[in-house]
Amino acid sequence: MPTELFAALSHDTRLRCVLLLRTYEELCVCDLTHAIGAAQPHMSRHLAQLRQAGLVFDRKDGLWVHYRVNPELPAWVVALLDETAQGVAGLQPYESDLAALAQSSSQQGQTRCV
Repeated sequence: MPTELFAALSHDTRLRCVLLLRTYEELCVCDLTHAIGAAQPHMSRHLAQLRQAGLVFDRKDGLWVHYRVNPELPAWVVALLDETAQGVAGLQPYESDLAALAQSSSQQGQTRCV
């Protein structure tokens, strides 16, 4: 698993997704697309790679797919993600990703998905 984990986190989009999902319990693809500013197909491809690596789980809800961090990750992976989040706090683009979601209507009970 270590090789797959580090390969999955080595791409900026995937790392940004995991760090956002670490902060928010669950996010829809449209929320992640909005926060990161990536096209939906690009985001879905990277989320699929995170799912294959076992870092995230998905849940379908009608037309939408929601993602969350795998709650069964080993403690060392959780610690790695926690340390990474602390290490990049205040840095770009991670800070603006969080700010975009904090202002997102979906976090106020309305979905961004249409």
